[in-house]
Formats: sequence, C-alpha cells, structure tokens
Amino acid sequence: MAKNRDDFKEVLSGKKLPLLTLDNKWHQIFTQHCKDKEMNKMVKQINELVARQGGLNSDIKDIRKLKAKLMNEVVSGMDGKTLSDKEMEDHKRLIEECNEKIESYQDELLDLPKEIDQLNYQLMLYTMEYCYDLIASNTEEIAKIGEWISNIRVELKKNVIRKQEKEWLNHEIYTYMHNIFGAEVIDVFDMKYDPSGEMLKKASDKKEG
Repeated sequence: MAKNRDDFKEVLSGKKLPLLTLDNKWHQIFTQHCKDKEMNKMVKQINELVARQGGLNSDIKDIRKLKAKLMNEVVSGMDGKTLSDKEMEDHKRLIEECNEKIESYQDELLDLPKEIDQLNYQLMLYTMEYCYDLIASNTEEIAKIGEWISNIRVELKKNVIRKQEKEWLNHEIYTYMHNIFGAEVIDVFDMKYDPSGEMLKKASDKKEG
C-alpha cells in the first residue's frame, strides 16, 4: 500500500531528529547512492544555515574581545592615560557599534535553530518518501533478479547433465571404436575431447612415437 506524506508526518510526530547533514550514517547512504537534485538542494540550504550559525557565534566572540579591549582603553583614558578626546569619542562609538552588532547577531541566532529544524524536518520527510520509493523499486528488482537466478540454476543443472551425458556418449563411442580400429581412430574421427583424458594422452603418445 502506497504511503503519503501524512503517514510519514504521523510517524515523525514527537520524534527528536538528528541533524541529517551531520549524521554519518545518513551521509553514508545518501551521498553515495542518492543523486536526487531536490534532496541535494535541501542539504545545501541546511549546510549554509549551519555555517551561518557557526560564523555568527565566532563573530560575536571576536566582537566581544574587541569591545573588551576598547573598554579597557577607555577606562585607562579616564584615569588620565594616553587617549585624546577624539580617541575617546571614537572608542565610545566603536563600543556602541559592537553592541549593535552583537545584538543583531544574537537576534539572528535566535531564529536560525528554528529554520534549521524546519528544513531538517522537511529533509527527513523527503528522505522517508525517497526511501519508501527506493525500497519498493529495489524489492521489485530483487524479485526479478531472484527469479533470473532460479531460472539460471535450473538451466545450469540441465546443461551440466547434458554435458555429462554427451561426454559419456563420446567416451563410449571412442572406447568402442578404439577397440575395433586401435589408436588411429583418433585421426579417423578427428576426436579432440575425451572426459577421461585417455584420447589426448594416447594421441600425444602416438605423435611422439
């Protein structure tokens, strides 16, 4: 019975899904055996979002380091150290820019996990549909190949029996003729095959003699 997307959604309900693009087993199956464009498109989208997530976290760390450095220099300047008034204003402006960037990146980071989960869910749905169709197709091919193998085995057994019967008959004919005409029967009947190997041996002995 064919499945539809609602059947797969019901199965997925409440399930904790791994991130498929980072799942080694998923990659082993589908990157090696799947050439589906739609699936590859979703994988690319997820990987881009994951890369963006990692990039934002890295950028926030760098910006916080810069902000901490600027603030330390501002504090030092307030204690009468080397910063001029202009430098002090520039530092305050840069600190404010750091705060704005951090806030903006953090807002984006709040949305990214949801986007990744939604795409990952869609990829799993697509994977299930793809697998269902692939298993059905493979099962049909397996049955056909199994039937072919069974037929070949039957034919093989028949041909083995035919071969053995013909070898036996040739050997009986050769033995009979040899008893009457002697070794020259090999040349007379142009015999080149004998299952016991006697004909070839005798032919060789004859030529050497």
